[in-house]
Amino acid sequence: MASKRLWTRQELVLALNLYLKLPFGKLHSRTTEIIHLAGLINRTPGSVAMRLNNFASVDPYHQQRGVSGLAGGKKQVQPIWDEFIHQQGDLLFESERILAELEQKTLEDKFEQILCGTESLKGESKIREVKTRVNQHVFRQMVMANYTSKCAITGIDLQELLVASHIVPWSVNVNERLNPANGICLSALYDKAFDRGLISINTEYEIRLSKELENRQKESYYIRYFAPLMGLKIQLPAKYLPNKEFLEYHYEFIFRK
Repeated sequence: MASKRLWTRQELVLALNLYLKLPFGKLHSRTTEIIHLAGLINRTPGSVAMRLNNFASVDPYHQQRGVSGLAGGKKQVQPIWDEFIHQQGDLLFESERILAELEQKTLEDKFEQILCGTESLKGESKIREVKTRVNQHVFRQMVMANYTSKCAITGIDLQELLVASHIVPWSVNVNERLNPANGICLSALYDKAFDRGLISINTEYEIRLSKELENRQKESYYIRYFAPLMGLKIQLPAKYLPNKEFLEYHYEFIFRK
């Protein structure tokens, strides 16, 4: 009888990468992305789906919901999950590099569009910029999956109009840059308003309007685009709720009260 092939660290890192990009309801062997990864690492879609459900068993979000996932492989995936929690940027970038290699591409080829303009950079400057842009792209994928690719305010589902908005800005907290609970999917208008503190979201997930906006109550754009938002609750995501501490930070330091 052939011995069972153990999962390598590289394979587990790739499984975590995919787990973070998929809604919980798609962690099954018929999902296109799971089939694709299974082909790259020479495993069955069923075995990949099982590993993704193992990650669900160590994900605090599912633990809080009382969903156990598949706990059988917990010992194998727990170290990878812990590494993600403490070194999000490094692990996500490593996973994208490995994935590109298995797809027989360079990072520059795979992410040609988002890396446009980095060609002239050299050495550490280039490595740092490439890593930042790739990780920002992965963050967007995680947030899009979390909100099923719909604006949390309007329900707009056109990818071209959607932005993965940071609650605590990228520049403020290095450790939470890639935390999906630090992101909200918003359409471009409301992303800009949120980013500039013209609107905020309280810990009850209700939208608040700044004094600067309220002073424009007679303007047609206020009546059409902002007046209906006051007190409205955002559409909550499928998995990671916006972290309330992050919302408090935004309300206290970015919102133009």
